[in-house]
Amino acid sequence: MRTSEIKRRFLAHFEANDHTVVPSAPLPAIEDPNLLFINAGMVQFVPYFLGQQTPPWNRATSVQKCIRTPDIEEVGKTTRHGTFFQMNGNFSFGDYFKEKAIELAWDLVTRSQADGGYGFDEKVLYASVYHDDDEAIKLWKKISGLPDDRIVRLGKKDNYWSMGIPGPCGPCSEILIDRGPEFGADRDWEAGDRYMEFWNLVFMQNLRGEGTNKEDYEILGPLPKKNIDTGMGLERVAYLLQGVNNMYEIDEVKPIIDMASELTGKRYGVESGRSADSAHPDDVRFRVIADHVRTSLMLIGDGVVPSNEGRGYVLRRIMRRAIRSIRLLGFEDRALPELLPVARDCMAPSYPELASDFERISSYAYGEEDAFRTTLRQGTTILDVAVQQTKKSGSDTLAGDRAFELHDTYGFPIDLTLEMAAEQGLKVDQEGFRHLMAEQRRRAKADAQARKTGHADLSHYRKLVDANGPSQWLAYETLRTDSRVLGILVDGRPEPIVRQGAVAELILDKTPFYAESGGQHADAGLITAPGGAAEVIDVQRPIKGLVVHQIRVTDGELAVDEAVTAEVDPEWRLGARQAHSGTHVVHAALREVLGPSALQSGSFNRPGYLRLDFSWRSKLSEATRSEVEEVANRAVRRDLPVAVKYMPLAQAREVGALALFGETYDETVRVVEIGGEWSRELCGGTHVEHSAQIGPVVVTGESSVGAGQRRVEALTGFEAFQYLARERDLVTSLAAEVGAPRGELPDKIAALIQRAKDAEKELASLRAQAIMSSAATHAANAKQVGDVFVAAVLAPDGTNGGDARTLAMEIRGKLPADRPGVAAVAATAGGKASLVVCVNKTGVGRDVSAQALVKAALSGRGGGGAEVAQGGGVPADQAQVLLDTVVSEVGPA
Repeated sequence: MRTSEIKRRFLAHFEANDHTVVPSAPLPAIEDPNLLFINAGMVQFVPYFLGQQTPPWNRATSVQKCIRTPDIEEVGKTTRHGTFFQMNGNFSFGDYFKEKAIELAWDLVTRSQADGGYGFDEKVLYASVYHDDDEAIKLWKKISGLPDDRIVRLGKKDNYWSMGIPGPCGPCSEILIDRGPEFGADRDWEAGDRYMEFWNLVFMQNLRGEGTNKEDYEILGPLPKKNIDTGMGLERVAYLLQGVNNMYEIDEVKPIIDMASELTGKRYGVESGRSADSAHPDDVRFRVIADHVRTSLMLIGDGVVPSNEGRGYVLRRIMRRAIRSIRLLGFEDRALPELLPVARDCMAPSYPELASDFERISSYAYGEEDAFRTTLRQGTTILDVAVQQTKKSGSDTLAGDRAFELHDTYGFPIDLTLEMAAEQGLKVDQEGFRHLMAEQRRRAKADAQARKTGHADLSHYRKLVDANGPSQWLAYETLRTDSRVLGILVDGRPEPIVRQGAVAELILDKTPFYAESGGQHADAGLITAPGGAAEVIDVQRPIKGLVVHQIRVTDGELAVDEAVTAEVDPEWRLGARQAHSGTHVVHAALREVLGPSALQSGSFNRPGYLRLDFSWRSKLSEATRSEVEEVANRAVRRDLPVAVKYMPLAQAREVGALALFGETYDETVRVVEIGGEWSRELCGGTHVEHSAQIGPVVVTGESSVGAGQRRVEALTGFEAFQYLARERDLVTSLAAEVGAPRGELPDKIAALIQRAKDAEKELASLRAQAIMSSAATHAANAKQVGDVFVAAVLAPDGTNGGDARTLAMEIRGKLPADRPGVAAVAATAGGKASLVVCVNKTGVGRDVSAQALVKAALSGRGGGGAEVAQGGGVPADQAQVLLDTVVSEVGPA
């Protein structure tokens, strides 16, 4: 049974039993500050389990994409774990409990495949329960007919669940399968793979307190509502039903290994006589390739792009591990163009968007591989230098700090360092390298812990919603409402009244204010009462259904249960509508000019201003920027109709509505169209009625915001007109200043700039000649320090680094060739001093090193070799001290 069919049957089974099918949340864990990625099926339902939000359904089911990366370096060493997996789950929020959960699971697991089940043989199935959960044992016997010897009692470590923090918890019950004696000893529940758990049912019934580990915490009492959270590992069930031994052999993974084998000419695992769980280096590499290529596909598909921080850094690491692994298997050409399409074909039956979006996905993946291949070339050069220096020092071991520098600074993998060092007869100080890596991990962990915020206290917001219902939000209908104050919070605490000068959060029964979302800034305006007034400085939705106004009381006071008038600044709203519609127009213009892969990845707009981040790997030329601007303004001139439609999410996707990667959408979505299909996006913002109301669109900037991400900034409406008027005035002023008609201004300015450059070059040449002409004099005035001639020269103020280097080399060339000679030149420019040291060949032969002298003068900084080295960055008044240090390091006079 294909993995996609296992997924389909799971969702169909629970949908037929009155569960709402909830789409998988995107892999980036946008809503949880403690997570980079979704790592369990229940993560998107956490606010419901914690009581922070009211679930929109009593029963739900999902197949959630998950990623776990606790230690990426361990992936591939066994067949048990990978970074990407899928978790099938069914959830009850205060509806059914133990009996129904066991009944639904057992039915699907044991029902015949012909009748839509999985068809597992009941004779090899077991159930585990928490050791004192007698109720669960009775239910298993009643529903499944399992005898006592196939119901296993396990302790708190294995069969009691919590989120690791105070909150909901409860006993677990697992379905296990006996895979036979070849996988382990009889009745050995703790070790081996014989008794494989593939479905975990969590009976969430209690509240836990603080604790120090997985077992050490107090049970405070029962929850007011009992919940069900289950998880069935899709990959695990796939290899059980497909008759293979592990996740790397299922239909969604093994074809990637097969392609890697074809590319490298090497064979994987059982095909070459090794065990399925072999730790042979080649098998580890094949598994790394398969897992990491699939994971990369899924991450990029959900909007993550390679970068040097956060989620993008994890993606970059796993991509580089895959590329490195196939290189170590002997394939040195571009591998991802061969492997990624195979992963796409494996996963598209379950996730068809991977096929339709493959052009964008592959452009990032292939670009990252090209960049890493360049890194490998650069790292190889640096490693060669390190190897030569190690050999020259007489050591047979490359220092751990050099290996760490290659890894940390240049992204050069340690196993590649080991391999290449061994080819040249060197070992690597792996212990030193591991120590530095451990220090780095400790620092990173401490930093992450310091930044961890945990779940915010939303209880006061929750109470307001429970007591009064959701806020009546009228931002689409009106700019003014007569409202009632439901609550006031100051520093997170409820207050009955708030007075002039105070900043507070105000909750109204109904509001016309737009709450910041979808990249659109919150509305501004006023809230007035008979005895006071306040300006609205921000509007947010801390929990679903509640609109919260941050206010500053400007007059009198406001009180709970008071009647007020809430009014949006109409000019602010007009500018916001123009900017948001302008964002859609610019996005459509980018896609028209650059192609469909130029997809929005983020945006922000406020009245008159917009910025839009989009997927693109290179800088836009001036001509391209102008073309985008022209297409946008042509759309404005055509006065295209702007329409808002509500439809099911599936229908919106069918008609091609664009969604922002990483966002989670409800089943019914709002689609904004400008000119019909020309611009069709999912959007909750406020918009104009016709494109002409946007006014002029002026692109003011384009820049990089990360690997493969560009940003366009633009102005709309009156702000755009003001910008153009300022530009006009500037051009008029410049034309008058240089005495040229406006049309000839570019040529006139270019000629002036060229004249200035020519004069600068001439001055630089004269200055260099003057400096170089002094080389003979400086050489003649060299002091003898021991048996070394040293010329220590303070260059004229303003001498640049290049001229200082040239002068030092000129002086060295004029020192006696048969005697050790050192030329040291210190220069000052821009408030900083720099130092260049050159040593002649006779001096190098006497173990005089330019690099050592520079590092001594600059406290370890600087770089270069034995003959030429340089450094700088110290205050200009230290220039003479640098020279004196060089002289003293050469030896006593």
